[in-house]
Amino acid sequence: MLRFRKNIYLDNNATTKISKVVLKKMTTVLKNIWGNPSSLYKTSHQSAQILKIARENIAKAINAEPDEILFTSCATESNNSVIKYLFEKEFPKKNKIISTAIEHPSILSTLEYLKNKGAEIVFFNTSPNGDINYKELESLIDDSTIMVCAMSANNEIGLILDVKRIVEIAHKKCVYVLSDCVQALGKIKIDVKDSKVDYASFSAHKIQGPKGIGALYIKNGNPFNSLIHGGHQENGLRAGTESLHNIAGFGEVCKNIDAKLKKVPSVNKLKQYFISELKKLNQNIKINSEGEKFLANTISVTFIGTSNEKLMAALDYRGISVSAGSACNTLENAPSHVLKAIGLNDDEARSTIRFSLSESNTLSEINYTLEALDDYFNNRLPAIGAISPKQANETLLLDKSTFVLDIRSENDRKSIKSIPNSFQADFLGIRKYLDNIPKDRHVIVVCQGGVNSPFTAYYLKSKGYVNVSFIMTGMWGWKLANKDFYNRYTEE
Repeated sequence: MLRFRKNIYLDNNATTKISKVVLKKMTTVLKNIWGNPSSLYKTSHQSAQILKIARENIAKAINAEPDEILFTSCATESNNSVIKYLFEKEFPKKNKIISTAIEHPSILSTLEYLKNKGAEIVFFNTSPNGDINYKELESLIDDSTIMVCAMSANNEIGLILDVKRIVEIAHKKCVYVLSDCVQALGKIKIDVKDSKVDYASFSAHKIQGPKGIGALYIKNGNPFNSLIHGGHQENGLRAGTESLHNIAGFGEVCKNIDAKLKKVPSVNKLKQYFISELKKLNQNIKINSEGEKFLANTISVTFIGTSNEKLMAALDYRGISVSAGSACNTLENAPSHVLKAIGLNDDEARSTIRFSLSESNTLSEINYTLEALDDYFNNRLPAIGAISPKQANETLLLDKSTFVLDIRSENDRKSIKSIPNSFQADFLGIRKYLDNIPKDRHVIVVCQGGVNSPFTAYYLKSKGYVNVSFIMTGMWGWKLANKDFYNRYTEE
């Protein structure tokens, strides 16, 4: 029986809790400075001043000039804008884009899109210890190359790349470099003048700022045209009235970026303690983010032979929030492309958890997390069943003692039809269906990709359900393993 439950947030690479100082600044702007920065009256002058100060604060945080900062809705928009613009500008004379294999989905998805437009996409890999074959990179750059995409720090494993050296190689052949700096800001020092990077993207919500606001650094003299057309905002480079309160919040958090950097050693000390204790707790693990080449807050751990979905759900049961990788990719069942790129196989990738710390985390929280992990591996947490797709056969699923709980969305059910006689519920609103879920039957929870179902299974356990299981890999995997069953019993 669970005696106590804390709420511990260890997924700071996905997003961060907004700081009190930032919230106060944004509230003040929302209440008192609501004018359009592009208008001419007094209230608009105050708004324009807020915009100016925020731009200066962000520029100072990365050693840029204020006129090199363009406000966007997020880093995803920034990345899309640069890549698509440069490709359209240079194509068909040039068509090659070179990228690391560990980029964020906002880069990789954009590159995949451009392949259908005639782009040649070439990847260079990093080794498990973070080494880059710079000679390989140099050999890949030729007269057809438009740009290189190389993030400053990876979101899943925390690997820090030597962007300055990558820029030196690219600039020898007059090739642009875009660096996704989202995970780096506030964790390592960023100096765009020193690195000479051409374009860099940033996002406020990773550093205790608000969601919905990003920034794009464009080195003076570099070409750029907006993908969003309309008004003259942002010097004609991005149409649309600026989100003033969000921009003010972004500027406020960047004003204190040096203070955040001073806290990095204490975060690193907590990380090293966590890793050391993890190794004592479980010998069957692999640390993917150990050493000076990795961010001080990021701990990627492969718990060999353990389902990361089930482990995440068990930790969530104890109030601990962690993830298996990029929050922008949580609905996919495919193993992480980042973990595959550093040499992990599919099983290892699906056994990997990311713990990402902030300066707000404490030693007590880390010890509580270690205790929860120890309870999980020593079977001291309530047990839920993990059913393989093959085990979820016709005999099991159509048995009268089985209650199949389908927690997928309507769109998911259109793409893959439901298991016969299953009860359809909403994952996010599961508590309102409790009266419909019998406690005297074997409840088997299924979702689309196997990610959400273990969380629901543990929730049901907390509500007194005794016999609860989930189908591993979800409906995607189940349909592949049971094609005959699916074709015979699902409605056409």
